[in-house]
Formats: sequence, structure tokens, C-alpha cells
Amino acid sequence: MAIMIFVTGGTFDKEYNELNGKLFFKDTHVHEMLTLGRCHVDTEVRTLMLVDSLEMTDDDRQIVLEHCQKAKEDRIIVTHGTDTMEVTARALGAAGIPKTIVITGAMVPYKFGSSDGLFNLGSAMAFVQSLPHGVYVAMNGRCFRWDRCTKNRQTGVFEEG
Repeated sequence: MAIMIFVTGGTFDKEYNELNGKLFFKDTHVHEMLTLGRCHVDTEVRTLMLVDSLEMTDDDRQIVLEHCQKAKEDRIIVTHGTDTMEVTARALGAAGIPKTIVITGAMVPYKFGSSDGLFNLGSAMAFVQSLPHGVYVAMNGRCFRWDRCTKNRQTGVFEEG
């Protein structure tokens, strides 16, 4: 069972510019993360975009939706920024795609070394293989249905809601 991983950007893939102190995108870190996690599952990684989720538009979400619909795989992970992750989850969930789609991300960039991204990607890999068709958000060891997930802006934690 192959798993398609669609990359959209977010904190997961941000890099730090030591000269100006800003975060930026260069390339996805998902391949490196799968190698570091010693993943032996058949995967394909495809970068759709590298954007901060606060800058993700409805047109961007449509691109993600179309790729999920057209993918031959019925197990899909979408890496995404956490600020609007639940918005994209609702867009995908409302479409009723007969596949298992798990959206995940990170609160701290992978390149910082103390990121939750590796754990979240590993969790998403397990959830996408074990859950029935539907759209889910996987963050920090928890998994939420697309219509029952919200990011608590005070605590920075995803909750059922």
C-alpha cells in the first residue's frame, strides 16, 4: 500500500536565515525525515507548494483538493502549516473523497533540531495506514476528524472542537 505525501509548506519546511533572522522556504525536508525515521513504507513525496499557511489561498486549497482527488493512492498525507490546517481539513472533508487523508505539520521548524515535525510525520504515517476513509488532522500524538478540530491559539495545541 503506497502512501502519497503532498507537501504544501508550513513550519515543517522552513529554514532560518542567520543573516537577517527570517524564516524562508528552500525545499521540503520530508525525504530527510522519512530517512531519519527509518521509514520502510512505500511512499511518494510530491511538493505542491511551499507557503506559510497564513498565506494559503482558497485557490491553493483547490490545488490540494484536486491532487488528492486525482491521486491513485487511497492513503494520503498532506504536510501543512498549523495556522490554517483546520481550514484545509474542512475543505477536503466537505468534498467527501473516498480516501484516507491525514494532514499534519509542526509548531517548530524541522531544521531547528527540536521540532515536533518528525514525531508528527511518524504519527501521520501510522494514522493514514490504520484509519478508515475520511480526512483527519494529526498533531502531537492525537488525531482529529476534519470537522472536529481546532487550534487553541492561547496554548498552541490542537483540540477537539
